[in-house]
Amino acid sequence: MLFRVLHAYTVCPNRLRAGEKALKLVLASSSPFRKQLLGRLQIPFETCNPEITEERFESESATDMVQRLAREKAEAVAGNYDEGLVIGSDQCAVLDEKILGKPGSFDNAIKQLQESSGKTVIFHTGLCLFNATTGNYQLEDVTFMVRFRDLSGQQIENYLRREDALSCAGSFKSEALGITLFESMEGEDPTALVGLPLIRLTTLLANEGITLPLPA
Repeated sequence: MLFRVLHAYTVCPNRLRAGEKALKLVLASSSPFRKQLLGRLQIPFETCNPEITEERFESESATDMVQRLAREKAEAVAGNYDEGLVIGSDQCAVLDEKILGKPGSFDNAIKQLQESSGKTVIFHTGLCLFNATTGNYQLEDVTFMVRFRDLSGQQIENYLRREDALSCAGSFKSEALGITLFESMEGEDPTALVGLPLIRLTTLLANEGITLPLPA
């Protein structure tokens, strides 16, 4: 399998210090949203596309699916490195026990938002931190709940005409205009809704000896 390094984050030195060790950090994703989120932590990292098949197994729960895919992404990329820490993440939305993926088309996005109108959608974000040196990994499912307003067909169409959300689970971008679709939000980590739970990731990094924020 071929892997392509997409980006090197160069604002900081190119490795993290964990005690006496210098570790490379790799984000197993081509998502610009996850790259932007990880950049908030002001730590050096690279991104690499895992190029795995993302599909749900029969009768697989949302939690099992996002955790499995997060681990598979991290493991796939870790195989391309001799050492370092690899971050894998995957997300889905659940509405009335039905798993919602990325809409992929305008018509599907309209349908998803129509179904979500006036209801609560639970977002599951799988997070894996894989140590390429030891083969050990930490795995989490971070949940976040969104209550949608009662949306008219015109509101839904107006939103989708103004913002490209076809590659987002649930058909919205909470960090942008999608916030206007919500009545309320509830959860421990709002960054989980965007696709990479930074609060939980900070804990996983601390378990590997990397305490944030880094020294200036």
